Amino acid sequence: MSRVRNAALATGLVIFAGGGLAFPFYFVKSKNKPVIDSTKALPPQATFRGPYINTGSRDIGPDPTNYPKS
Repeated sequence: MSRVRNAALATGLVIFAGGGLAFPFYFVKSKNKPVIDSTKALPPQATFRGPYINTGSRDIGPDPTNYPKS
């Protein structure tokens, strides 16, 4: 019985992993419209921070450390 149980568990894990790996491809293919509609104005949050969030981080201020020039 242990062998049958191990085979069932292994099959379940393979199906679960396959579904997890296939989900991103299904998610991308199921989208019919783009994430940002270029025909509409950007929402206020997007206009405040810009259309791309990870373009750079300048929110911590200048570095107070003086680095010697070599």
